[in-house]
Amino acid sequence: MNNQESNTKLTKRRWIVLTASCVANLCIGAIYAWSVFAGPMAEHLNMLNGTAKTSADLAVVFSICNGLAFITMIAGGYLDKKLGAKWIIFIGVVAFGLGFVVCGFSKNVATLIIGFSIICGLANGFAYVCTVSNTVKFFPDKKGLAGGISTASFGISSVIVPPIANVLNNSVGVCRAFTIFGVAIIVIGALCSLFIINCPDDFAPDGWNPEDNVLAEDVTTENKTAKQMLSSPIFYAMIGMMFIGCSVGLMVISEASGVAQNMIGMTTGAAALVVSALALFNTGGRIVVGGISDRIGRINAIAVILVLMIGSLLMIYFSGGLKNAPMFCIGICLIGFCYGAFIGIYPAFTSDQFGVKYSTLNFGIMFIGFSAAGFAGPMMMQRIFNNTGSYRMAFLAAVIFAVAGLAISFIYRVLQKKKQMPEGVKSLEVESEY
Repeated sequence: MNNQESNTKLTKRRWIVLTASCVANLCIGAIYAWSVFAGPMAEHLNMLNGTAKTSADLAVVFSICNGLAFITMIAGGYLDKKLGAKWIIFIGVVAFGLGFVVCGFSKNVATLIIGFSIICGLANGFAYVCTVSNTVKFFPDKKGLAGGISTASFGISSVIVPPIANVLNNSVGVCRAFTIFGVAIIVIGALCSLFIINCPDDFAPDGWNPEDNVLAEDVTTENKTAKQMLSSPIFYAMIGMMFIGCSVGLMVISEASGVAQNMIGMTTGAAALVVSALALFNTGGRIVVGGISDRIGRINAIAVILVLMIGSLLMIYFSGGLKNAPMFCIGICLIGFCYGAFIGIYPAFTSDQFGVKYSTLNFGIMFIGFSAAGFAGPMMMQRIFNNTGSYRMAFLAAVIFAVAGLAISFIYRVLQKKKQMPEGVKSLEVESEY
């Protein structure tokens, strides 16, 4: 089979890979069902051990889970060339399901930490890095859209999975619910992984000419290793923007229900609807802005999102003083949209800047920015609330954070412009400084 025939076959096959990767992400996105499991599991442990734990006491289980994902994202990226995306995703999804099964036998918090925090947390990162990066490789003509769709399939679990988990908790109990979920994830995820193939580094879909890309000047033709990426100043500008964008998003998302009740005076039911709407906007932002970034450029999309984020944060802040529920709802939904946009753009952004050959490992390293944000954002929100008794000041602090992110986007442009200069011009600039 010649190269043209191979490309034609892969051009058709890539849609199957995208679909299979999305279903696999939907499975591992069951991590977002934790909030539904936490309350019933606390009651279960209390009955067994005579304790008085609440769902808040089990929050550490979810925090550890999120904090471990970047480790296996880097490991999965490193092993991508050795094992292939299919087997990494297979191992990751099966292990994730096994973690749920382990939780089904929980009699103490330690078992939950082993099953959910450690096994699910590590398995999540292992599978996710390949479902996303491998998909983006297959769509060099639609990188942002492909990255947005694949990450959205993970995020939409926060909408789809919790209602199912709630029904199972009420009908068969939390332990059996965990087990049923685990077995379903293993079966569905394992089958999906069999339809996934590795994308060749030189793949170009039929009818696509890289030179026709209006944003070609922002896309490197070099394939930089992780070491080369880490030596580039552009990497630190990129990870800085990711850290800031995700910190602001996670700060709001982590306490959305509490903010709605404390700052606006909403009922528990109304606050739950706000959280659901936020989740939908989070998912939509990944697809919409991912696709838009293919047309206007990644950094232009990020700058627009940061400006929108600043406006949304101010809207939430003022809604608290006015007790204006509609203004609050618009602001918090837009924050979800902006946060989703950051998650959707970055797989393509990383591939653009550092090439496709090592993009899986490079994206895994870039994701450290998200993991750090997972601690920084919620911690900042909680600390300000504990010190002031209100969430309002946290939004002003977040505005300063977002403005810093916007400033970094200008630094990125300067670094990018300098990178694109011919070597002779760079030398003349250096000489002129002396």
